[in-house]
Amino acid sequence: MKVWYDACTGKHMRYGIAIARRLRKAGCEVTLTTREHPDTLGIAQALGEKPIVVGKYAPSTLSTRLAESAKRTLRFLELFKDNQPDVAVSHQSPELCRTAFGLNIPIILTADTPHAYAVNKLTIPLATKLVVSEAFPIHFFKTYGASKIVQFKGVDEVAWTKNFKPSEISDFKKPLIVIRQIETNASYALGEKDSTLEVANKLANLGTVLFLSRYTKKEIPGLIVVKDFVDSASVVSHADLVIGAGGTMSREAALQGVPSIVLSKIGRTYVNKYLAKKGFPLFFAGASNVYAYAKKYLGKRVDVKVKLAELQNPLDIIEELVIREFGKD
Repeated sequence: MKVWYDACTGKHMRYGIAIARRLRKAGCEVTLTTREHPDTLGIAQALGEKPIVVGKYAPSTLSTRLAESAKRTLRFLELFKDNQPDVAVSHQSPELCRTAFGLNIPIILTADTPHAYAVNKLTIPLATKLVVSEAFPIHFFKTYGASKIVQFKGVDEVAWTKNFKPSEISDFKKPLIVIRQIETNASYALGEKDSTLEVANKLANLGTVLFLSRYTKKEIPGLIVVKDFVDSASVVSHADLVIGAGGTMSREAALQGVPSIVLSKIGRTYVNKYLAKKGFPLFFAGASNVYAYAKKYLGKRVDVKVKLAELQNPLDIIEELVIREFGKD
């Protein structure tokens, strides 16, 4: 079996590597591709993978986004037209979906971001099979044209946190508060107010604040700004509190029992509410009341081993689909 996975962001890369390693153990040949992006190559290097780099992240204007997407699609066509994979897998890579659909390659798609309107429209209708958390109501994906949906009891991040062994990080004075800047360049966050720096300054008197900046690595008085790549899954495992917009890092923290506060309204997603309802330490607050929440939950790590063991690993479903449904006789 030849499998192709394309990673557009840091989460995609971590998920893709987990999928690639599972499928390689099953005897599959996996081609892993990515684009130049602030997180993709750092995670690949940290995990010892060497993906094929095709194109780059160019979010400055709508025109640059479209141009880079078109370039990637054409390069993928050249890469695979004479050596097609048997199945393509991605966490909503528009270029993978467009290329695979055009070459009649089955697509297994994962998805978990309801507010990613543009990406949902560009990828979900093209999926042969959609593998998603049971947190989502089925009708949500059907409104985008999904036909064959497979749901699992869990969230995507279970794929790499269930047996996760965090790497060592530099010693930080405790308590450690990790704050992740919102991805304001993402299409779904355009116009979204970024209050993370304001919050970081508010909380600096509660402990050591590690501010994970998206775009600039300039020093900020009173905060720690790491200039090099940071393995978020490992960093949050050592934290006493994590604050972000409610993306991957928030769930990585909660699944490891580290209290995580979601700031952004767009972070009140189905999957985040799902984890909170199941008792994982994931909470919702605004910039105006986050200080009170931070004081309440700082250092209140929760033992989630039993809860995590009860969640289903999406890798099991993806492997089953690749081998049983799309595998060669």
